[in-house]
Amino acid sequence: MKVGIIGGGGIVGSSAGFALQLGGIVHEIVIVDANADLADGQALDMLHGAPAIADQVIRSGGYDTLADADLVCITAGLRRKPDESRLALINRNVVLFRSILAELKSGGLRPDATVLVVSNPVDILTYLAEQELGLPAGRVIGLGTLLDTLRFRALLAMTLRAPATQVQAVILGEHGDSMVPIWSSASVGGLPLEKYPGFSHKLGEDVFQRAKTSGAEMIKKKTGAGFAVGVSIAEVIHAIALDAKRVLPVSTVQRGCYGLRDVAISVPTVVGRSGAERTLEIELWPKEMQGLKRSATVLRETLGQVLTSAG
Repeated sequence: MKVGIIGGGGIVGSSAGFALQLGGIVHEIVIVDANADLADGQALDMLHGAPAIADQVIRSGGYDTLADADLVCITAGLRRKPDESRLALINRNVVLFRSILAELKSGGLRPDATVLVVSNPVDILTYLAEQELGLPAGRVIGLGTLLDTLRFRALLAMTLRAPATQVQAVILGEHGDSMVPIWSSASVGGLPLEKYPGFSHKLGEDVFQRAKTSGAEMIKKKTGAGFAVGVSIAEVIHAIALDAKRVLPVSTVQRGCYGLRDVAISVPTVVGRSGAERTLEIELWPKEMQGLKRSATVLRETLGQVLTSAG
């Protein structure tokens, strides 16, 4: 599989590239960035370590090198200026994102390629990518709440002193303030989380709040997340490369799951060689269902503001 990473010079894109290199599954990685020297430096840095990992082609390039890519991952994005409103930042990122989509289209993106959107606001940009690229259903995927979910599991495991790989808990909805923790199916080692020694509803809520604000915590402590988001990106790409049929909380434009339509939002999704192959409608508690629908409403309102501004 050949993967192109747009914005690969930055911390998120380079972390994704390194995670893919360590995985040894993707055979070719192309780093694309507005800063060509930075892209070349990141590619060379990874290439120098390749003899200890796997036989892979790792290089930098422009949009023209992505015409035969199996998957294109978009991580490029802008940061908020002092005193800038959230909507103003969103609108600036939409302008940048649309210019990237235009470059991809003019460069001849394969009709069976998959596009993985990581740039924020990921749900809004995932919706725009599906609308503007014209790829088949399921071929545009947003990272959605996968990173939030991994943070949630990691923090639950740390707090409960449980093995992180045995903690099963998921966050659905918006990758943002209206995200929804799904307590109804959470477990540790197959045991219901609510009955696990040391767990309480207050502990759970405290852990969720920290997971929800982890992005801001990372910005404050190290300018932004890198390693964990890179691992999250690699998990999606590996599921596609291996046709693993993994169930992941990724963002796609919905066509009826939980009654949701015409909005990109994270629900349980089977990810395989054809991209987002189908969604799963697991039973939720009424409060969780209300939260998911409220999250969709928030995203529709934001999308409406963005489309109005763009128009």
